[in-house]
Amino acid sequence: MARARGGDTRAAEELAERHVRAAWRAAYAVTGRRDLADDAVQDGFERAFEALDRFDLSRPFAPWLVRIVVNRALTLVTRTAPSVEFDETVHGVSEGAEAAREVVDALMRLDPDRRAVVVLRVVVGLSPDETAAALDVPVGTVHSRLHRALADLRRALEVTAR
Repeated sequence: MARARGGDTRAAEELAERHVRAAWRAAYAVTGRRDLADDAVQDGFERAFEALDRFDLSRPFAPWLVRIVVNRALTLVTRTAPSVEFDETVHGVSEGAEAAREVVDALMRLDPDRRAVVVLRVVVGLSPDETAAALDVPVGTVHSRLHRALADLRRALEVTAR
């Protein structure tokens, strides 16, 4: 991190390589579209590397980066008409896994703020504190959004199961 901050392009490339997959998966889970995920990651990484001199080295880099990427994804998804694609290769789901498709469809119908919390906590695996830092909200907000999102998902999945 220190080398990347100092302008070492190879160190910056290594840092990007280490985090791009998780950042892209988070962006895709928020947007539901490959093109928007690609744009969010590109914009997010550009913004992150431009702001490296302001990054607090005592904090972990991944949540900070994911926060930037997810914020870009949320901005992009609110500016575009909702259009969700489901790609089994991205979600790690085998052909014919209709239940998984229904879960992802229900996730994509969530409000973007609630979807972001589910993505960061469940898909990316951040702790409540890391999720709060990534979204720049209080931990209590993370808990309430997650609780409401999971209730919404339960209701949506009960309807499709009938």
